[in-house]
Amino acid sequence: MSGRRRGPCPAAGGFSSSPGEPGKKKRLKREVGAEFSAALKEPALKEQVAASWARGEALEHEAVVLDPVPFYHCVIPNFIQNESFVEGLQKELLSLDFHEKCNDLYKFKQSDDLQKREEPHIAALRKVLFDEFRIWLSDVAQVELEPTIDLSCAKYEYTDALLCHDDELEGRRIAFILYLVPPWDRSDGGTLDLFSTDDHFQPQQRIKSLVPLWNSLAFFEVSPVSFHQVAEVLSKDKCRLSVSGWFHGPSVARPPRHVEPPLPRSPHIPFDHEILYRWINPVYLEMDSQSQIQEEFEDRSEILLKDFLEKDKFQLVCEALKKEELKWNSRGPPNKRSYDKAEEESLPAILKECMELFRSEAFFLLLSNFTGLKLHFLAPEEEEEEKEATAGGDPSCCSQGESSQAETKGHNAAGEPGENSENNGCKKGSSIPQCAGELRHWTKGCYTLVHDAQTTEFALDLLLFCGCEGWDVEWGGFTSYIAKDEDEELLTVNPENNCLALVYRDRDTLKFVKYINHRSVKQTAKQAETTGFWDFCFVYYE
Repeated sequence: MSGRRRGPCPAAGGFSSSPGEPGKKKRLKREVGAEFSAALKEPALKEQVAASWARGEALEHEAVVLDPVPFYHCVIPNFIQNESFVEGLQKELLSLDFHEKCNDLYKFKQSDDLQKREEPHIAALRKVLFDEFRIWLSDVAQVELEPTIDLSCAKYEYTDALLCHDDELEGRRIAFILYLVPPWDRSDGGTLDLFSTDDHFQPQQRIKSLVPLWNSLAFFEVSPVSFHQVAEVLSKDKCRLSVSGWFHGPSVARPPRHVEPPLPRSPHIPFDHEILYRWINPVYLEMDSQSQIQEEFEDRSEILLKDFLEKDKFQLVCEALKKEELKWNSRGPPNKRSYDKAEEESLPAILKECMELFRSEAFFLLLSNFTGLKLHFLAPEEEEEEKEATAGGDPSCCSQGESSQAETKGHNAAGEPGENSENNGCKKGSSIPQCAGELRHWTKGCYTLVHDAQTTEFALDLLLFCGCEGWDVEWGGFTSYIAKDEDEELLTVNPENNCLALVYRDRDTLKFVKYINHRSVKQTAKQAETTGFWDFCFVYYE
């Protein structure tokens, strides 16, 4: 830049002369400044917001909207005063590297931590939030907020979502989101949804949805009831760009975590082997097939058995599932799951019989033959298998025909031990094999989540899928098994018509059903038709 004049220097100091070298000029580092809404700094409005917060009252003002329902939250439109600053901030953020984040709870792209980024607009925003605005917020909420910087940038695009959670983590007191979005409508999705809670501090209904707006800041108090979600983005061409983080402060006491009752378990019901011959593909009732299946299962702890039910039976089941008279109940709470469960009393005969199949004594023994697990007292113990293998015997050849008579001797109709139970093959004091099951309907928006209160134990999972012809894994709805306290995926079970999935899991394995997204909705000329599927879901315990 030396030796050539380019006119007067800008007022901001674009060039300056070096001492002793009048011909030499250098560029000064451009400083970018930002300030949050001037109206909020007015003492009268600040006092008004603080008083409303303290009394738990709603407040509507053109510069700020406060609402204590369902929990304290606030929206500040035009948060940053300088519009050109916001545009510069957006440009810097979009130039960052983003990383795909995907697990049971969310799918979106996130930047690295913004704590030490040196881009001028990002640095200036950091100063505004964690210096000036933090002090304002401390005064309003009457909480001593720390200058701890906890800040990142997120991009939500088509089908991205963050499901229901409460944000609770040690030290988090106020969560905030600054939106940098194009013109946005409720139909674009991506709203910040707030949930009501019950007496156990569990989320119930979504009762409020905040639509993202350019340069608006939303914040809320983190508490045991601050359940919220980012609804799935439905727009195919818009990006929901935001900067979000938390203000930290003294930790507050939390109520004991609610433990919900598990699905009821029951022993098998007394049906003999005839029910197997009526329902199951005969190839799976052959002893050679069962031995081969058991060998593969013991090696991998999982197996998929295709065309499991008789073709005619499966067709009848699929037709019955589509009948309108079936009654379904929505199963929650949304921080753990969201899907429809069938009321068994409303099921037509064919579906009731299918449920009975999976609970039947004969099926328990068949599962023992498939897996080598002790799900029936006639199933051999590991020591017995080793002896029989040494003697050239077949450990899987317990005839289903024997089971009903033996069961009558050892267990009553309720599955409780009878007077001769000590001599019927059960070890004294051993537990009785049980199962828990349900018929589920999966459509757009359904999911299950891994959660803190989830019990982990040794169990055999069974899934039989119906109505999922042509299902695409990009739609979600698959069952994922992960290692406890890690995101490492161990196994994925994809929905497949008339396919029986068996998976044995231990105490260090958790599972979830991935959120079913908007791609599962088939667009027709007249209306959007929701595509879904059903599954019979059972868990067996030795």
